[in-house]
Amino acid sequence: MRVLVVVGIFLAAPVAWGQEGVFLSEADAPKAVFPKADAIERVEIAPTPERRARVTSRLGAPPSTWEDRWIVFRVARDGAALGSAIIVEEIGKHRPITFVVGLRPDHSVEDVAVMAYREAYGGEIRSTRFLRQYRGKKPADDLRPYVGVTNVAGATLSVEAAGRAVHKAQAIAAVVDEESP
Repeated sequence: MRVLVVVGIFLAAPVAWGQEGVFLSEADAPKAVFPKADAIERVEIAPTPERRARVTSRLGAPPSTWEDRWIVFRVARDGAALGSAIIVEEIGKHRPITFVVGLRPDHSVEDVAVMAYREAYGGEIRSTRFLRQYRGKKPADDLRPYVGVTNVAGATLSVEAAGRAVHKAQAIAAVVDEESP
């Protein structure tokens, strides 16, 4: 019996550990959500208290975590703007999940990718099958599980984090665009 318990622990451990990881570097993030981009400009923005207040106002509540800087990539193809890729973090069950959210100029979603996942379970949200349901979503769309997006069994908190990350990126993009000439 003791052998079965030990074998069970060793067989289950890779499943839990296999969820965690860094899957995209910052340099690769914009191409993950805008694969056809041929020009990428990285902009680092300080999230001042005033900017955070404007993002919170757009969200209706503060996000679960604030980045110490906002990394925004402006992407283009053949000189035409495709949109922005914004790196954001939101808390999953216990730890932050890092996303890159590709937004078209109207702030609808082009694509979403998970850059880093730090939870033992729920990593299924990294799948293309799950993430593609965010494509085309607008800032006013409801992104809660079972309402605006299909949930992933056993990953409800990660699914909620993904929805919050998309809305957070959209709010950051709106605030940044308001400041651009």
